[in-house]
Amino acid sequence: MCGIAGIIYKDKKTHNVGKSLTSMLESLQHRGPDSAGFAIYGGLNLQKNNYQLNIEVKNRPELLKQIKETLLEISPIFNEELIKSDEKYNVYRCEISLEKYSMLNPLIRKLDEIEEIQVINGSHSFEMIKDIGKVKDIAKRYNVQNRIGTHGIGHTRFATESGIDRYHAHPYQSYITADITVVHNGQITNYWKIRDPLERKGHIFESLNDTECIVHYIADKLYQGYKLEEALEEAVKDLDGPFSILVGTPNGIGIAKDKLGLRPGVMAENDDIFAIASEEMSLQDVLDTDHVEQIAPGETRSYTL
Repeated sequence: MCGIAGIIYKDKKTHNVGKSLTSMLESLQHRGPDSAGFAIYGGLNLQKNNYQLNIEVKNRPELLKQIKETLLEISPIFNEELIKSDEKYNVYRCEISLEKYSMLNPLIRKLDEIEEIQVINGSHSFEMIKDIGKVKDIAKRYNVQNRIGTHGIGHTRFATESGIDRYHAHPYQSYITADITVVHNGQITNYWKIRDPLERKGHIFESLNDTECIVHYIADKLYQGYKLEEALEEAVKDLDGPFSILVGTPNGIGIAKDKLGLRPGVMAENDDIFAIASEEMSLQDVLDTDHVEQIAPGETRSYTL
């Protein structure tokens, strides 16, 4: 199962992407009750070398103090916020400044060494929001419906492998290429064949979730200079199994469908919006769907600002 959705506004201006994605994902809630997530691009407006971190931390003051001490060794903290999640966990969100992007992943690994915390993500041009539970509850908890942006992708998860927790919710991110995210419906059956060469290149895997493998694969292609559509075409050639893959980049979104067409994917567009989803009723929430197109087996589609 699982549901995927993506939307991009063609005028390159910011719109209420959070509200649009929330509506789209609520229509796909039946495809995945375990968790949901969003990657919303274009609304953070951070200064050039600033990044937003989302860190899961248990409700213990000493852990929060340890996180802050680790961050202050490298950067002053801007706009910190503690989001009350549940009785056991909170999300600590903060903005930090780094001299260059290559410092972000080592910092995240250093933070992950602190026991009983988990860095959810770090980003510059997009905001990641993901958690366990229903779409409407997550949207309310994180005020998703007021998040603006130029485009975004989202996911509702039906867990068939790996844990049901905030980290294993989609989207997944790779730090090889800045701000690349992936949501996915399906299964990659040649997972280890894809993962092994990526690890030899230096990609660091933190789970056995096949979506993490996909995002590293796509990020690696983009790092090599492939355009988004070209990276998606390579994915169709190299990845085995049933899948619909939806990719978010700082400049666009794109979908790839497996060669046998075993996972659903539809798209529609008008003069203002390009949108993709698992099912047509999700598209009906955001635009006129008189001209819905089925993504064909082995086909890719993308839109870049």
